[in-house]
Amino acid sequence: MIGEHTYRATTIWTGASKGATTSYEAYSREYIVAIDGKLCLVGSADPTFRGNPALHNPEDLLVSSLSACHMLSYLALCARAGVRVVSYVDEVKGTMSTQDGKVRFTEVTLKPRVLIEAGDDIEKARSLHHDAHEICFIANSVAFPVRHESSVLHASEAEEAWERFEELAS
Repeated sequence: MIGEHTYRATTIWTGASKGATTSYEAYSREYIVAIDGKLCLVGSADPTFRGNPALHNPEDLLVSSLSACHMLSYLALCARAGVRVVSYVDEVKGTMSTQDGKVRFTEVTLKPRVLIEAGDDIEKARSLHHDAHEICFIANSVAFPVRHESSVLHASEAEEAWERFEELAS
């Protein structure tokens, strides 16, 4: 990536329609994020902070941004290296705690599960997770560790394992 890129968004507190901030307990935490040319994102605070549990919160968005950035970086590297990815699922987990009197993220763990075409270089596919982490600009922008517990299998191996599981389960 060459040069500087600028990103803009407008965050609008929609909770004002439900009343002013008369007390910590009483006001709505709901908001929208508007970005020109894109669908609006409706959000709220985490339920721990009196938000709406049905809406995305900033914590969700942070961990999902890390996951999406890693995935997109990984897929680009695989495409360039001739590794054909046929499935990618990541179950990401972020941990927050209080340190030095401030609540902050202390780590995020990505758990991508990747299937590649039979015959493709599985060791190359595995090593590209490290490279993806190195070029992920979201991971490069945070002040906490982003860990990876990835697995890569040939799609045919996964199908065989699933068939064996189904046989054992029946």
